[in-house]
Amino acid sequence: MGDLQRNMINAAEIVRDAGGKIIGRTRLQKVAYLLELAGLGSGYNFEYRYYGPYSEELAEGIRAAWAFDLVTEAERPASWGGTYSIFESTPESGEPDAASRGRFAREAVKIDAIELELAATAAFLRAEGGYDDPWEETRRRKPDKASAERVAAAKEAFRRLKLLQMDLQTPKDLPDI
Repeated sequence: MGDLQRNMINAAEIVRDAGGKIIGRTRLQKVAYLLELAGLGSGYNFEYRYYGPYSEELAEGIRAAWAFDLVTEAERPASWGGTYSIFESTPESGEPDAASRGRFAREAVKIDAIELELAATAAFLRAEGGYDDPWEETRRRKPDKASAERVAAAKEAFRRLKLLQMDLQTPKDLPDI
C-alpha cells in the first residue's frame, strides 16, 4: 500500500472514529495530532503552522478520502467571511473503533474549536518544542485567541483528555502542560 492510500484510509478513519463527523479542517488536524500524542494515531508527521500542529500528509489524505468516497465534505460560509468544511464518514470507511482510539477521538472532537487549537498548540510546544511554559508561548503566538477565559477552558479540556488517556491506558502519555 502506498503512502497516499494509507494516508487516505487513516484520514477517513479519524473522521469515522470521532463519531462520524468533524466540523472544520483545523479541528481535524488537532484531533489527529492529539491521537498521535496519545499513541493512538496513524503515524502522521506534524509541524507548527499558524493554527498550531499541522500535517500535510493528513491534508492530502482527507482530500483523497473525499475523492474516493470514504468521507463527504460540505463547505459552509463562516461568520468571518471565509468557509469551513464539514467532514462526514461514509459506510465505505468501515465500522468505528469502539475501544480507546474511538473514545479518545469522540471526546477530543467535542472540545470547542478555539480551545482545541490552544490545547493542541500548547501540547505541541511542550512535546516538540521543549517549552517549559507552553501556555505562555501559546498566548504569545495567539494573542487574539488566547484570552484568559479561553486558555482556562483549553487547560480544563486538556486536563479531561489527560484523565481519559490515563483511564484508557493509551500507549503514550499526553505531556504535562
